[in-house]
Amino acid sequence: MAEVAPVLQLPPLSLYVHIPWCVRKCPYCDFNSHAVTAAIDSHQALGAGAEYGLPEAEYVAQLERDLRSQLPWVQGRRLTSIFFGGGTPSLFSPAAIGAILAAAEKAIGFAPDIEITMEANPGTFEQEKFAGYRTAGVNRLSIGVQSFDPQQLENLGRIHSGDEAAGALAMARRAGFDNINLDLMHGLPGQSEVEALADLERAVSLGPEHISWYQLTIEPNTAFYSAPPVTPGSALIASMQGSGRDYLAAQGYARYEVSAYSGAGLESRHNLNYWSFGDYLGIGAGAHGKVTLAGEGRILRSRRTRAPRHYLPESPGELSNAPAGQALIHSELAPPQCDEVEREELPLEFLMNALRLVGGVPVETFERYTGLPLAELKREWPALEAMELVEPLEQRIAASRFGFDYLDEILQRFLEQP
Repeated sequence: MAEVAPVLQLPPLSLYVHIPWCVRKCPYCDFNSHAVTAAIDSHQALGAGAEYGLPEAEYVAQLERDLRSQLPWVQGRRLTSIFFGGGTPSLFSPAAIGAILAAAEKAIGFAPDIEITMEANPGTFEQEKFAGYRTAGVNRLSIGVQSFDPQQLENLGRIHSGDEAAGALAMARRAGFDNINLDLMHGLPGQSEVEALADLERAVSLGPEHISWYQLTIEPNTAFYSAPPVTPGSALIASMQGSGRDYLAAQGYARYEVSAYSGAGLESRHNLNYWSFGDYLGIGAGAHGKVTLAGEGRILRSRRTRAPRHYLPESPGELSNAPAGQALIHSELAPPQCDEVEREELPLEFLMNALRLVGGVPVETFERYTGLPLAELKREWPALEAMELVEPLEQRIAASRFGFDYLDEILQRFLEQP
């Protein structure tokens, strides 16, 4: 009997909202973020904005337009998660965040247990608004600590202290947040293994539900790329990673993704959807998205222009009289630029996400969300299994415990497919 071709199915749907401004650009950051002073200088004619003089109302208006332009991609689904990233989303007022959430709920609808995450800096100014964000509907905070060590904070260009970071988590608790992630980095300039573990110990002592612990990498188009700092060698990095993983496991934080650790059942649902090849709409300057058009048998990658001045309306001044939090949808916005993911690219696209998960994903996920037969993976799987890089292709698609440290080698096999 001939094999029945799989049918492309709609995965869960999330929303990513990009707020592109920050107080100061960190030397390691390659994200689409722009210092507040530059934003103010380029919008001097605007009367709107929050405490930092940002064009808040104008940007919220354009986000709502952006969302409307992508509604045909929703296809009857509700949002399972929303993530406010940046930049520093906590530069925007609670009223602005609430307006964005209200627009999303009205236009698309929320799953009953929706996870709504916002990235926040530990600075005192942002802390004062935590209660407002909770009232607006945000139910998970991701606080960008990076390190508790004063010298490392200076090296990284951070504008908070270790004590302020601890205070931010305490303030978040008082504001009603019971799901908090702390972002930490390791492999920092001149950092020893003892110092890396000290950062982890301080973080654990604060009791966050989730810890993102990732290695500093020197990326193009950053200050560190132009003047690279001296960072630990590969052997020391490997040792501190092993010690850190063991310590976090002993403290009850299970590693479920390359750089993500959490208590039981407290994984980031937004990121799990991303890594499981789910769909997500991306709105905001520089935002990216991935959407499935099941009826057409197509998968698209979307993107918006990166520069805030190009993303905002040509005549934003005419919008600036409306208060933050008021719906400002005046006209439609064209959908984002899109590229179709070609059939031959899908196995690699899928594995680049799924293999980052410690437990991988169920095998049926591949056929459902790519529309391809499992045979597309079976071509390379026996050789990878013989090298003990992957688990048998039975119930789950996953790297082996050994192969998890060699994901690039696994992916290379699919990159080289004819």
